[in-house]
Amino acid sequence: MHIAIAGNIGAGKTTLTKLLSKHFKWEPHFEDVDDNPYLDDFYHSMERWSFNLQIYFLNSRFRQILEIRKSGKKTIQDRTIYEDAFIFAPNLHAMGLMSNRDYTNYKLLFDLMEGLVGAPDLLIYLRSSIPNLVGQIHKRGRDYENSISIDYLSRLNERYEAWVTTYTKGKLLIIDVDDIDFVNNPEDFGNIINRIDAEINGLF
Repeated sequence: MHIAIAGNIGAGKTTLTKLLSKHFKWEPHFEDVDDNPYLDDFYHSMERWSFNLQIYFLNSRFRQILEIRKSGKKTIQDRTIYEDAFIFAPNLHAMGLMSNRDYTNYKLLFDLMEGLVGAPDLLIYLRSSIPNLVGQIHKRGRDYENSISIDYLSRLNERYEAWVTTYTKGKLLIIDVDDIDFVNNPEDFGNIINRIDAEINGLF
């Protein structure tokens, strides 16, 4: 069983992945942020490093999915391969930060990879407002994220909403995270657990 969590920068994906993996005894797969050799460069010069960064993430995510399929274990994944292809890469292209040539090359590679991997059994989308995202980003204090603009986050949020409304690859659970605190409030976390249980029971 493959569960995946999607959501904008600062929505709480990694934190929820950790909590759910512990609760359900699922094996967690995290986004390769700390060891990513392009991330810091990208936030300082997006146009120069956008293609390199997206290819790195695509490769990392594709490798993760192959490992998940091969292991046969119940797994929860922090961010999906779809977010790279339907949100981040097209957003960079639309902003003029990725050339037509690089974007076409990227899309062709993604299409090839997508044909070799299946969708997650359940996709959990963490919906968040911009103020909440900004607050969470500042709270965790990653240096390379200090230069993220509100305009950039807003563009991503618009693309997330558009993508989620057309997502038909598998089961989808949308969680509004603005008014809940699943870290410090056991009731909020319990509600998420109950909603996931309801979805999972329909998978078997």
